[in-house]
Order: sequence, then C-alpha cells, then structure tokens
Amino acid sequence: MSKNFNYIIIGGGLAGLQLALQLSRDRFFEQKTIAIIDPSPKTENDKTWCFWEKGKGQWDSIITKSWDKSRFISSEKNIELNLEPYKYKMLRSIDFYNTAKSELLKLDNFHFIEDKIVRIDEASMFAYGENESYGAIHIFDSRITSEFLEDPKYTKIFQHFKGWIIETETPQFDPSEFTMMDFRLKYKESTSFTYVLPISPTKALVEFTFFTPFITEEKVYDEFLENYIKNILKINNFKITETEKGVIPMTDFPFHKESTPKITKIGSAGSWIKGSTGYSFKHTEKKVAMIIENIKAGKDLSDGLLTKRFRLYDAIFLDVLSQTNEMGELIFSNFYSKNSIVEIFKYLDEETSISEELKIMLSLYHPQFIKSFFRKIF
Repeated sequence: MSKNFNYIIIGGGLAGLQLALQLSRDRFFEQKTIAIIDPSPKTENDKTWCFWEKGKGQWDSIITKSWDKSRFISSEKNIELNLEPYKYKMLRSIDFYNTAKSELLKLDNFHFIEDKIVRIDEASMFAYGENESYGAIHIFDSRITSEFLEDPKYTKIFQHFKGWIIETETPQFDPSEFTMMDFRLKYKESTSFTYVLPISPTKALVEFTFFTPFITEEKVYDEFLENYIKNILKINNFKITETEKGVIPMTDFPFHKESTPKITKIGSAGSWIKGSTGYSFKHTEKKVAMIIENIKAGKDLSDGLLTKRFRLYDAIFLDVLSQTNEMGELIFSNFYSKNSIVEIFKYLDEETSISEELKIMLSLYHPQFIKSFFRKIF
C-alpha cells in the first residue's frame, strides 16, 4: 500500500519544519497535501540553535534568552562586543519542534509520519520507507550523503562539541552578556574554545567546541569543561542539569548537487549550513523563503539558493584550518578585533558587497590564505 501527497518532506528537523511552516502559512499551498516523514517523534531537546537578527523576529515567543552584548577572549585579548542593532538569540530545539507541530497538526493537509525512508525512486516519484511507500509530485530531502567523508577534493572540518547546562546555588553569571569564544583553554595545536550562554545569574550553558579535521574522545570534552568551570569561571559547586553534544560538518562538499528537478535537497543536504561557522538557523529561514517564491514563480526550486563567491570564501577558510588548524585563534582574534559587529554579521549573513568583503579579507590576511586560495582555485 502507498500514500500519495503533493509534497513530501523527508526529515522533521530544522529545515523540514521551517519549510512545512512556511508552506502552511501561504495560501498558494492551502489545497496541497504535505507529509513530513521522520523516524523520530522529536519529543526531546536534542540541540540548541543560536542566531542573530535585528529587532523582533518570528521566533521571539519561544526563545530561551537573548543578548545584545558579547565577549571574545583570546590568550592576548578580551574584547567586549556591542551587538546593536542585532540581538543574539538562543532557541531550544524542543520548543521549536513543539511549536511547529502544534501549528501544523491543526491543518488537515499536513501529515506527520514516523518512518525511515530508505530509498527514493525518482522515475516513479516514490519514497520507500521501512513501513510504507509514499508518492509525491516533489520531494524535499534533508538526508546527507556520507560520500563527503571519502572525497579527497573537498575539505572536511568538523565542528564537534559537548555542552553542560549547569546550575549554581549562588549567583555566578552575568546574564546580560555571553561569551562567543574563549580561547584561554585549548586542546593541543587545534582550533578549540569555550562558548558560554548565561541564562540567569545561576544557570548557563557551557560548551567546549572544536573546529578540527578530527573527532576526539568524549572524556576530552568533560576534562576541558570541568577545567574551564573550576579554573576560569572559578565555580566549584555546581550541578549539571542537561547535556548536549553534536558533530556538524563544516565542508565545501557540494551536497546541493544531488538536487534534481523533482528532488530538492534541503538543510545540511542542500549545503545550507554556513561552511565556515556551522550556523544554520537564519540561513535556513532565507533558503525556505526562496524555495517558496521559486515554486510560485514556476522556477527551478534551487534557483538562487547559493552564492558562488561565498562558497569560495568558506572553502578557502576551511582549507586554512585544515592545513594549519592551530591558526584558528589568530584568525578569529583578527576577525573580531578589526571589524565592527555590523560588518561581521553582514558578512556571515552573506549580505555584504565585494568591497566590504575585501576589507574583511584584508583584516584576516596571512600567507596561508594565499596558498589556500590557489589550492581551491586550481
């Protein structure tokens, strides 16, 4: 037996649910049937998303905390960052999942299906799951291929991390500012740092993060987290109330090239994650809006989703980290000390002009960037 829909969305995570929500809010699609297929019911908080934006945003009702001040700390610098006119916002995935599902379940044309898709037959436009098969006019697929791990042409850096939400009996944190990067504790010859999001005077997410070509053992994260909390934050008495960990691919591998006229790769599988940072939330929001407009205009659904020059910039940066991973502290120190926050966020949002991009590149200059440029061009 099979079930048929106008659109199938494979994956009920960030990209799949943002796409489903935007389809549900546009009257153009009110007669279309849409299935969101995922093996998980998404009933747990499995990650935390953070993003910056100006003013009020559509997710403000469910964000955990926002900040308009931040701090960048290296072994030599301690820089206070005034984020205005932006705010940096923290959103727990469970709050996003619950809000999205609550809104979509009210609509008769949206269907949540728990199943694992194992194969797509593009000729017949059927997605075959472990339980049933599903037909559609168009399929949005968020599953990534593992081929990028084996392809030597592309750079592979992993953003891997472990974070603890800790609580203390007495006030220990300043909830008015967060720490973007603190390089005072680093794993040997690597780009590694601590990220701190104070939620209240007695509660914070403390996360130890790597941007490296390798993955490490779990005990390494625990050792650095405990060291940072006790020796940098000077907190001896605390309890761990939640733990999160993850691995985000930071790569110039062209996942999006697997898209076809009938199957659109989305999220990580569509190359939507910013290769040089791992940020995805606002990039996903923009890509989803473009897809909606492309459908309504009768265009190729992938039209205009990616900008070649920004993909090149990211590829060069990733190659630098791959060749000289210990340079991360210097690169980010120059990035945050020699550019305004508006310039930084505009660049990371891929909204800058070429002249603005040139200024940022000059602020980061190191001979390794020239070597990596030629490695990626040729």
